[in-house]
Amino acid sequence: MKTNVHRLLDAAGISYTATEYEADESDLSGVHAARMLGMPPEQVFKTLVLRDAAVHKTDVPAPGGFFVCCIPVAEELDLRKAARINGRKKVELIPVRDLLPLTGYVRGGCSPIGMKRQFPTCIDETAELFDTISVSAGARGCQVVLNPRDLLRYVSGIFADLTA
Repeated sequence: MKTNVHRLLDAAGISYTATEYEADESDLSGVHAARMLGMPPEQVFKTLVLRDAAVHKTDVPAPGGFFVCCIPVAEELDLRKAARINGRKKVELIPVRDLLPLTGYVRGGCSPIGMKRQFPTCIDETAELFDTISVSAGARGCQVVLNPRDLLRYVSGIFADLTA
């Protein structure tokens, strides 16, 4: 299956390998994806979307204050580190119900590439340890394996210490 992520990477001239696995609706975890891909979990990255907790005190999504963090699938995001890196006092994960309207992606298929809007993006610094990492290709069961520096340049992101 060719996704919008594949088309965007093709248009940008970024080399990648498209991979697919049988997505299990009962287990959307990144560890499951890594196991199905035959890759170590430290090399497969999940995409988390956060918001500034002070800006978003209500359940109604407000403009601005959104961030993206990509971390290894078996790791936990350190919200304090994510807030500090993004110059905020406190951040929180967006509610799952807001993911599709905000990014264009569903849970289990969220990619840092090709969201409806490009948000400030941080990629865990461990990505630099690998020649390639895997991120979602924008659909459940679809991944792209690419050089982390190519991904960083494409999303205009930064490498940072993000995990607990």
